[in-house]
Amino acid sequence: MGAAMAKRLLAAGHDVTVYNRTRSKVEPLAALGAKIVDSPSAMRGLDIVFTTVSASHDLAAVCLGADGVLGKDQSPKLLIDCSSVSEEASAEVRAAAAKLGTDMLAAPVSGNAKVVTAGKLTIVASGPRKAFDLAKPYLDTLGVGVTYVGEGELARMVKICHNLLLGVVAQSLAEITVLAEKGGVPRSAFLEFINNSVMGSMFSRYKTPAFVNLDWTPTFTPVLLLKDLDLGLKAAKQLGVELPVTHITRELVHAAVEAGHTDCDFAILLDQQAKAAGMKLLPENIAVDDGLKKKSG
Repeated sequence: MGAAMAKRLLAAGHDVTVYNRTRSKVEPLAALGAKIVDSPSAMRGLDIVFTTVSASHDLAAVCLGADGVLGKDQSPKLLIDCSSVSEEASAEVRAAAAKLGTDMLAAPVSGNAKVVTAGKLTIVASGPRKAFDLAKPYLDTLGVGVTYVGEGELARMVKICHNLLLGVVAQSLAEITVLAEKGGVPRSAFLEFINNSVMGSMFSRYKTPAFVNLDWTPTFTPVLLLKDLDLGLKAAKQLGVELPVTHITRELVHAAVEAGHTDCDFAILLDQQAKAAGMKLLPENIAVDDGLKKKSG
């Protein structure tokens, strides 16, 4: 994800410095003009630093650790975090950054590396308005739309709500696809119809190849989805909002994780649903349009 975002910034002519705990993941960016550094602290002198990590504790480590992006001696002018993390973790980093004179934007994204490459990433941002105005040209480079929702951690709430919908829709799509196939309809034909109907979406279309060919190459794992479902349910409890469908989805995703599906894509929910229906799915082995490829002409 971060590498795909860096490629877009490089293609737009920006000077880009990159760091990853697994250096091999960013080494290909050097050929595109990126400078690779060996620690987050090496980025303290930059004007703008983007972070994208898997969980709240990772954000704290990469920003607040002894070798983190934020240092008492020197810190970037603006920190833009594109991760899906808790409001509490984000607020902790924001407060530490403010003490050092660094503005922070919470700017979580909707999409994956393929979506970034296709130029269809969407971003929701919150924080100081002046920081958003400074960041907007760079955020626009990353995708197709940037929505500013206000101060503080409001973008975190938006992204958590987004990922609750992601989980519920993925589970629902898995259920109805299994129902259609058990009723005799090929998965590819059923999903083609859905994608062309009023119920189709960018999500249903770009998940169709995985569903049709049973490709569980991870874009977003059940573990990460479970983490976000838990964050959303925690927020719902605090705010007194009932989320019955989300609760059921959370238990089904948890069951997938407990079954050992930790390093695959969350599209594995289809396989879980098929097993519950007494079915063994087979890949259809056909080429399917994911809707992300740029059309010529």
